[in-house]
Amino acid sequence: MRNLFTPARLAAFATAFAFCVIVFGAFVRLSNAGLSCPDWPTCYGKATWPGHEHEIARANEAFPERPFETHKAWREQVHRMIAGTLGLLVFALALSAAWRRRPLVAMLLAAAACAAAGIVLYMKQSYAVSALLSAIAIALPLAAAAWLQRSAPWRVAVVAFAVVIFQAMLGMWTVTWLLKPIVVMGHLLGGLLTFALLGYVALRLGWHCAPEPAQQRLRPLVVAGLGLLALQIALGGWTSANYAALACGMDFPTCAGSWWPMTDFREGFVLWRGIGVNYEGGVLDASARAAIQLAHRIGALVVFGGLLALAAVAWRRGLRALAALLGTLLCAQVALGIANVKLLLPLPVATAHNGVAALLLLALIALLVRVQPPLQRA
Repeated sequence: MRNLFTPARLAAFATAFAFCVIVFGAFVRLSNAGLSCPDWPTCYGKATWPGHEHEIARANEAFPERPFETHKAWREQVHRMIAGTLGLLVFALALSAAWRRRPLVAMLLAAAACAAAGIVLYMKQSYAVSALLSAIAIALPLAAAAWLQRSAPWRVAVVAFAVVIFQAMLGMWTVTWLLKPIVVMGHLLGGLLTFALLGYVALRLGWHCAPEPAQQRLRPLVVAGLGLLALQIALGGWTSANYAALACGMDFPTCAGSWWPMTDFREGFVLWRGIGVNYEGGVLDASARAAIQLAHRIGALVVFGGLLALAAVAWRRGLRALAALLGTLLCAQVALGIANVKLLLPLPVATAHNGVAALLLLALIALLVRVQPPLQRA
């Protein structure tokens, strides 16, 4: 029983839970439920969502521009609830990393208090003070991680707490800034970064295999692969946030009946367009969306070739299980991407495309951990 709740197992559970949050978040976004609760963190003023007729009538009166839709509102609010639960898991993991170092524990507790107070003040429309407290809540874990005199996984666990607080702010901005693409993309990246950090902690604490010298020399290639995949995930998030997934219609590998249709890359990649515009459904014209879709396809080709080459090298250096996993996930991801186009973005396939992207990221994290020397055990 004493070893049942070790930091390694807590990190592994938090990683699995983060994967569920990512997949459910993709389901919410792809089912167009991202603005189904017009306020934050409540939903039409309730901790859950309106259920009775008088509650629905009151909700519609309070938000006439956003009539209540039961089949969407529960998805958004449940996603917030499970994301909040993940935040508590990450907080517990950060505390375990800093345990017995009282000043650092105090900093983490203060960060949690500032984050909670920031939410309360935001609900009371004290936006400036709320933003200040949220900034302090993010800065404190980063400072604690810098001062923590332990090995890298423990510091990463504390950094993950700062990331999850910022991720909550991105979730708030996603709603209050009406699905602004740069925020939606950032929210996706923040979720996957949280997942990657937790996966690194779980694998680094749980694995104790000593790599061969030839395997250790793979590390720069794995880091480069992670960079490539991160860029492609960002492109995928930008594609989804701008509703450009079907910009080429059902055509693949061509786009709208042409190998290179009319495109507007300059307009398609404007990151900041101001606040106050409702981006639900997208605001770009066909040529800008086609540019985004083509960029995503070209990026997919580059990433497929690069990661397949990495898998081949890992296979030759004896890391066959991870190489096979990486190659399998790569092929599955490409197949899902093509199916999204040919089948006009069915919700299960589009959601699976997000889930496999997360698994690809975790496979690369596992490969990175595998080629590093094991931690010295006390």
